[in-house]
Order: sequence, then structure tokens, then C-alpha cells
Amino acid sequence: MKTAAILATLALAACSAPGPLAPGAADSLKIPARYDGSQPPVLRVATSLTGLFDDSALNATVRRALAQNPDLRGSFARMEEAGFNVRKTASALYPSVDANAAAGRSDNALTGERANYSASLDARWELDVWGRIRAGVSASAADQAAAAADYENARQSLAAQTMQAWFDLVGAEKRLALGNRRLASFSETKDLVQRRFELGTATFAESELARTDYENARADIRQLEDNRDRAARIVRSLTGDYPDANLSASSWSSLSRTVPAGVPSDLLISRPDIDAAYQRLRAADSRVTVAHRDLFPSFPLTASAGRSGSVLSDLGRSSFDSWSLLASMSAPLFDAGQRQAELGAAGKRAEQALASYQSIALAAFKEVEDALGTERLLREQETARQQALEAARSAESRTRRDYEAGIADLLSLLEAQRRVFTTED
Repeated sequence: MKTAAILATLALAACSAPGPLAPGAADSLKIPARYDGSQPPVLRVATSLTGLFDDSALNATVRRALAQNPDLRGSFARMEEAGFNVRKTASALYPSVDANAAAGRSDNALTGERANYSASLDARWELDVWGRIRAGVSASAADQAAAAADYENARQSLAAQTMQAWFDLVGAEKRLALGNRRLASFSETKDLVQRRFELGTATFAESELARTDYENARADIRQLEDNRDRAARIVRSLTGDYPDANLSASSWSSLSRTVPAGVPSDLLISRPDIDAAYQRLRAADSRVTVAHRDLFPSFPLTASAGRSGSVLSDLGRSSFDSWSLLASMSAPLFDAGQRQAELGAAGKRAEQALASYQSIALAAFKEVEDALGTERLLREQETARQQALEAARSAESRTRRDYEAGIADLLSLLEAQRRVFTTED
């Protein structure tokens, strides 16, 4: 009867064995052969973000952030923690041995009061017949790989954030410099109108209008200085330093090499966030295997050897008083569906991991497509802006000469000035 029950358990477990989802994860994405806006790949590829720009100050700032950022140190600690978890899980593949010792006293009418001392070595080892423990080790190893990918993703994200913050600081300083040029230009116009007013060739209203633009430009300087200081503090906080504003970045960095778009399938192996999601899918698959193998019988081996005596020195004898060796089998017969429910839940967690992997991969593809499209549009926009700036400067120069000659009015000159600075900004 017991044999029949065990065979029924094995048959039920075998029938419910699920298949892994990770091997077909990439195929489910329906990846195109190339990006919509991609150009032919170039020969040289940047191996790190710090190799993209010929700017020693920027690269030093990124390296400082990678060395000192507290969030990145936390990510590194999580990666190391995952490594210890692998060791802990893998230890179940080997026997465990415990040493035990006890001492006590007893008293009865026949023997009287006596002391009792004992010492033993106890060993236990579960035979991994079905691969349940090995599947658990595989899950922990995939977790470790995911943590390592998370750490690499954190490094790349921090480097990108630091670069973006640096460029924001450069932009803030450029805008502050532009604001100072605007202030100087409106100051020159104010002085010009004031001289004309004193000569009687300009009205009081024109003088006040010129002074209004000058004072507005002076007020804007305070806001631009605050923006610049805030941008500097962001960089300082990313590098793990006290967030003061004692940092300067006044020039744009130039690309030292071209980064190719590649093909979409390359993204699956080059993006650490996608790799982390894939490793979590592998871990979920392995935990489905663990839950499935938990339906099968387990085969633990136990052994014990020890000695006892009424005198403590008896424990030092070279031979054991007693020993035991036991091989056993434990098979689940009835648990009200607990193990089957855990198997079903593990399968659904694997499906969630697959959906997360697909979502992260598609988001990454979208980021690349967006970047390629934006890059193309920005090149066209830059050309148009440069032409507009040349036209605005030409118009401002001509209008100033006309105003000094008495041909143009003040409003035309102020409008021409505003257009120059608006286009530059």
C-alpha cells in the first residue's frame, strides 16, 4: 500500500513538471534586424563612458563618482551579499557535522547520586537524487549574476548621470555668461539712449524703456547664478563630496570617438539592466524546478558516534561507546495541496519575470530608437539655429547703426537685441 502511494506521488509530480521560460525569452521579443534610424556601424567602439570625451576634468569627475558615490557602494555590497548566498545554498550539497557535549547529575534510590558526561559527533547529508538542491544553487547563482548586472548598471547609470550633471553645469555657466553679455549689451544701449536723451534726440519714455531692459537683465543674473550653483551641487553630491558650489565647468566636451548604433540583438547582451532581468528569469525558472522537485521523496543520511561516562576523563578514551548510521526516505503524501500551490506560485513568478524581462528589453529598444531619431533632428535643428543666430546678429548690428543714425527707433533696436539673445539661449 505504501509503495503504491509513493509511486502515485512520483507519477503526479512527473506529470506536472513545467518547462523553463528563459531559453525562449529573446525569441518572444520579435527583434528587427536593425534600428529604424541606425547608420552603418563604425569600426571604433567606446569601451567605457569615460573614453567617449576628450575632457580630463569630466573624466576625472566621473572616476571620482565611481569611487566615492555611496549608492554605488551599496550596490557593490548587495552583489557581494549575493555571492555569500550562493555559498550558503551550495553548502547543502555537502554533509554537515556537529559536535555535541553534555554534562549533568542524577540521583535515584538504586545507584545514588552520580554524574553523567557525554560527547558525540553527529553528521547529516541529504542525497540530491532529484537535483532539488542543485536547482537551488542555480537559482542563487542566477541571483548573483543579476546582482552583478545590477551593479554594472548602477555604475553605467552613475557615470551617465554624472556626465549629464556636468553638461548641465556647463550649460548653466554658458547661460550665466550669456546673461552677463546680455546685461552688458543692454547697459550699452541704456547709456546710448541716455546720451541721446540729454541731447534732446530721445524721449524720457525711451530712456526709461532702455533702463527697464537693463534692470531686468540684471535681475536675471541672480537667477542664473542660483541655477549655476544648484547644478554644481548636483555634481558634487554625485561624486560623494559635500554639496557646495565650488566647482567650475565652462567648456563643452567633444566626442573622442563615434559610438555605433549596432543592431537590436546586440542590445540584449550589452545592456546590464536587460542582463539582470534575464538572470532573474533564470533564477525564477530554477525555483520552479526546486518547487517541482520538492514533490519527490527526500533521502537523508544521518550518522552519530559518541561516548559517555560518569567521570569526565572517560570522554578522552580513543574508542566510541556508541555509534549509529541511518538511511531514511521521506515522501510527501498529504499536505492539503501546499506543495502543488507553491509549484503553481513559482510558475507564476517565472511568468512575471519573463514579462519584466520583455518590458525592460522593449523599453531599452525604445530608448535607442528615440536617441537615434533625436540625434538626427538635433543635427538639423543645430544647422537652422546657427543660421537664425547669424541673421539675428546681422539684424541687430544693422538696427544699432540705424538707431545711432536716427533712422530706426528704440523699440526696433531692443527687439533686435532680444532676438539675438533668445536665439543664443
